[in-house]
Amino acid sequence: MNNQNQSFNNVPSDAEVVAGKQDKECCPRFDPAPWDGKVLEWNNKKFIKGRVFTLFYMPINFGSVMKRLDAIVRKAGAKFEDNMGLSDHTSKWNMDIYLAVDKEIPGIENTTLSGKFYTKVYEGDFKETGKWCKDFESVVKGRGKSVEKWYMWYTTCPKCAKKYGRNYVVIIGKIG
Repeated sequence: MNNQNQSFNNVPSDAEVVAGKQDKECCPRFDPAPWDGKVLEWNNKKFIKGRVFTLFYMPINFGSVMKRLDAIVRKAGAKFEDNMGLSDHTSKWNMDIYLAVDKEIPGIENTTLSGKFYTKVYEGDFKETGKWCKDFESVVKGRGKSVEKWYMWYTTCPKCAKKYGRNYVVIIGKIG
């Protein structure tokens, strides 16, 4: 885990992704080792919150939301931490996105997360998400804990996942 100051400025537009014309490198390579099977203890870890419109859980305006959040963070002179963006699928029509930042940012909803969080890295097609969630819950229960709140960390966009030959998703669950 490192505190790299990664920018989301190179995120392709939603139209570029849909048209398959994304040539920009927008996602750094993800190293799963520091995140797999770990318990993190966060005490008021800072995040900013955005909202993404989804259609049956598929993000529609993700790229434009990320560009808007990136511009706000840059303007504030803040930094992203670990290139971490946690997704909370609140319904078939909405996904809240939480971006880890190093300080409070004016002009956007700020929030913090505290507690113990278990992390597990999965690799494969997004259609496996249901299977991953069942496995995650089983692993957490096997540790004598329960999942109080779930977050998905999609570490790369689909185009970069294809370029790198790996599609890593980290499930991060607040445990109790």
